Amino acid sequence: MSEPAEAVEMRAALLRLRRATGIPIAFGGLLHDAQRLRIAQLSGAQTSALQGLSICAGNGLGGKSIALSRPCAVTDYHEARHISHEYDGPVLAEGLRSVLAVPVVVRRKVRGVLYGALRRPVPLGDRTFDEAVAAARDVEQALVVRDEVQGLLSMARDPRMGPAVWEEVREVHGELRALAPRVSDPVLRGQLLAVCGRLALAGAPTRVLVDPESARAGVALAPREVDVLACVAAGSTNAAAAERLGLRPETVKGYLRAAMRKLGAHTRLEAVVAARRAGLLP
Repeated sequence: MSEPAEAVEMRAALLRLRRATGIPIAFGGLLHDAQRLRIAQLSGAQTSALQGLSICAGNGLGGKSIALSRPCAVTDYHEARHISHEYDGPVLAEGLRSVLAVPVVVRRKVRGVLYGALRRPVPLGDRTFDEAVAAARDVEQALVVRDEVQGLLSMARDPRMGPAVWEEVREVHGELRALAPRVSDPVLRGQLLAVCGRLALAGAPTRVLVDPESARAGVALAPREVDVLACVAAGSTNAAAAERLGLRPETVKGYLRAAMRKLGAHTRLEAVVAARRAGLLP
């Protein structure tokens, strides 16, 4: 069973934070209800003391960050007077002294917390704060994408869904495909392409949903050919598709011709219809 996408993104964000700042340990997790966080991802830990630790809103440094919905820090965790100390045991077992907690906030709701820490009592600098906030924002964006896709998939599976909603699904599919090549993180890029595939299958005929691999076996389009078709399906001209995808208009024409040939289509509309039947577009 594949790992949840949000867990992969959380772990990648923690690793990026450590590499960008040089801090020895970063950890974090997502809230599993409105008031409780579970630390599920650790990078640089020397013990398992923090693994699976449940943090209540308002308690400790992370709980304070959840309650206030803003970054919080202490220079010496054990001696800090403006936080409660329910978690001193695991924190001290890991040898943490200077600690920073940054909330992951999606639509004004805290969904998780990222921590960075030193094993000596010295202030964390502005650069570390900025990188931690940027890492939390990366996780936030991944959660926003996941939430949007889940909502669209739910709508796409609703037999009562009208044409207007389908157009929204197709427009978002095209936007995600255009965004994916610009994402430098290969994990997040793969996740975006995976959800694009799920959106495409949501609108495919029943036979494709039952056996998507066999339905696609006879049609093998290059990723950029699918990107161009997604733009065409949304009503873009070649020039508009080129601007959206960061390509030259002549390159877009070449991808479109290749896709039409592989799909056995003679017009742009025929190519879009054939791609949808093959489960390549929603």
